[in-house]
Amino acid sequence: MSGLERLIHRITTGDILSEVDSNFSRTLTAWLSIGSTYTYLTALRLEEVRKTKNLKLLIKPFSIRNIMKAQNNIPFPPEKEEKTRYMWRDIERRAKKHGLPVPKTPVPYPLQKFDLANKIGLVANKEGWYLEYFRETYKVWFLEGKEAGSKQNLEETFKNLDKSLVQVVEKSQQQVIVNEYNANTEEALAKGIFGAPSFSVENEIFWGDDRLEDAIEYLRESEK
Repeated sequence: MSGLERLIHRITTGDILSEVDSNFSRTLTAWLSIGSTYTYLTALRLEEVRKTKNLKLLIKPFSIRNIMKAQNNIPFPPEKEEKTRYMWRDIERRAKKHGLPVPKTPVPYPLQKFDLANKIGLVANKEGWYLEYFRETYKVWFLEGKEAGSKQNLEETFKNLDKSLVQVVEKSQQQVIVNEYNANTEEALAKGIFGAPSFSVENEIFWGDDRLEDAIEYLRESEK
C-alpha cells in the first residue's frame, strides 16, 4: 500500500478524526471530576484537542465520588491490589502513547480534599479558566506528588496560574457553587454517567479518556 493509499485508508476508516480543523454546530459535553486517576490524561490533552478540532465544549464539573457511592461502584479499593497496579501502569503507558509527561506512580489517592478541588473547578469554569486549572492541578498532583485539593497543590497551582487562591477558595464555598455542584452531580446520575471522564452528545455517552476521540467522531457523524 502506497503512502497516499494508507492516508486515504486512515481517513475513510476514521483513524484520522480531523487533521484539518472542522467546525461543529453541536456541543460535546465533558463530565469532569478531579480525583479520577485516568483523568490525568484528559487534563493534559483536552485543551489541545478542543482547539485542534474546533469543538464547542460544555464542561460539567461534578462529583464522581458521590455517584460511585450511590451505585456501590468503588473502582480501586485497597483489597484490589492487582487491578490498582494495572491502573497505574496503564496510565503510564497511555501517557507515553499521547506524548504526555509520564507520571511517577502511584500518586496520592484517593483525594482527601476531593470536593474542594472540584468546587474550585466550578468557580474556574464560571470564570472561563477551567481547563487551565484542570491541567495545572493534575500536573502538580501526578508529576510532583502533591495531592489535588491539598494546600501544597493549590498554592503551586495558583502560583502557576497567577491567580488569587484566597479569593477563589472563598467563592468555592458560596451556596450558588455548592448548589451547582450538587445539581451537576444529580444530572450526571440521571443521565447514566458512572465514571469520569465521560463525554456526551445529547443522550449518547462515552466513558473514559480513551473514548474522547470516539465521542468527537460520533459528534461529527451526527452532523452529516
